[in-house]
Amino acid sequence: MIRLQKSTSILCFLLTGALTIGVRAQENQFQGSIPEGPASPTPISLTLRDAINRGLKTNLGLVTRDTQNQTARAQRIKALSALLPQVNGSFGITEEQVNLKTFGFNFSFPPIAGFNGIPSIVGPFHYVDARATTSFSLFDYSARKNWRSAQDNQQAVQLTYQDGRDLVVQAVANAYLLIIADASRVDSIRAQVKTAQALYDRAVDRKKAGVSPAIDVLRAQVELKQEQQQLLAQENQFAKDKLGLGRVIGLPNGQDFNLAESTPFAPLEKMSPQEAEGIAYKQRPDYQSAQKQVRAAEESLRGARGEWYPTAGLNAYYGADGTTPTSSHGIFGITGSVNFNIFDGGRIKADVEQARATLKQRKDSLADLGGQIDYQVRSALLDIQSAADQVTVAQSNVALAAQTLEQARDRFSAGVADTVEVVQAQESVASANDNLIAALYAHNSAKVALARALGTAEQGLDKFLTVK
Repeated sequence: MIRLQKSTSILCFLLTGALTIGVRAQENQFQGSIPEGPASPTPISLTLRDAINRGLKTNLGLVTRDTQNQTARAQRIKALSALLPQVNGSFGITEEQVNLKTFGFNFSFPPIAGFNGIPSIVGPFHYVDARATTSFSLFDYSARKNWRSAQDNQQAVQLTYQDGRDLVVQAVANAYLLIIADASRVDSIRAQVKTAQALYDRAVDRKKAGVSPAIDVLRAQVELKQEQQQLLAQENQFAKDKLGLGRVIGLPNGQDFNLAESTPFAPLEKMSPQEAEGIAYKQRPDYQSAQKQVRAAEESLRGARGEWYPTAGLNAYYGADGTTPTSSHGIFGITGSVNFNIFDGGRIKADVEQARATLKQRKDSLADLGGQIDYQVRSALLDIQSAADQVTVAQSNVALAAQTLEQARDRFSAGVADTVEVVQAQESVASANDNLIAALYAHNSAKVALARALGTAEQGLDKFLTVK
């Protein structure tokens, strides 16, 4: 039963860490990256800040959002171009011969005094033409609103990019913390292996001395093998989680590294949910982005309604025509026009309805995001407090379990107890260490989650997470 509890604790620990990252990897692209540079033959030392800086350069999710930012900027420029003058130039040389019969001219006059009539073939003749043309929208309410909508959309995408940086910081910090927890687990199990080895050696000596039965040796050997198996499994998980961090931050393929920092337990200064929510609503880039998207949708709706309004434009050209460039003469033309809709078959009404639906969708998304922020902030604060209490209890339990193991080993050495009592005490120590490591990881992960919930993961992570 104790072994089952220990295995369950290990499984919960792995799920708490690995699935925290793994599930998010399936939901977004922030667990991938673009590997940068060749691998070094020697392991590199990696601090948390180094890992974050690497992630901000190579993380795939952030690179994708930067591409989206470029697309939004192009759309804004395109919308602006509809309001600016369009100027084009042309230069042409024409060599032409015309058959007048193709235009309906079919004259037939008898020759008179040397006049042979009107020929049906004219030419060949040539001329040159050089001109500049421009078109300019004097008034287009719809195009102006669409441009403002494109502006808001670009700002929203820029804020989404900033939010992506926070997501990268969160993903990197969680992966880094998971490896620290893995390393602690490896050290803990190694200590348990040494304890199990010492117990086995003592049992063998006592059996040789004839003061312990063979069953004690078998029990101690089984315990030793189980601890060795746990160590192999944990070392494998440790190596895999290091690979996971390398994927997040874009390390070269095959690059080995060592963590240069650890995260001791440090209680967080108390913060009320109301205070935290106020900070989050002001600083969360994704919330500000959602607000910009609502404004963009409002401008799009105004632009759709503006399709009913008349538009005024100006078209003009200036140039020179002539049989040769030296004999050309200036030409120009200016045309002003007002265009208005008479019947469009319901197209404008459809555009308005579509814009109205988009606006409602974005308002609903903004309201949902506000509720999500409230949940994330309160959940993170609850997790921090709960994990801090668990750390306190686990630290006390580790000390008690260590005393129990020491007394059980003394009793076994004195011959008043068998290996069952020692094995049970060892399992208690192992379980207590598992709980402490899991609580420390949960506490630090909850602080990272709070930094993300407040929108300060990139700038203020050091305030929440103490490393050394």
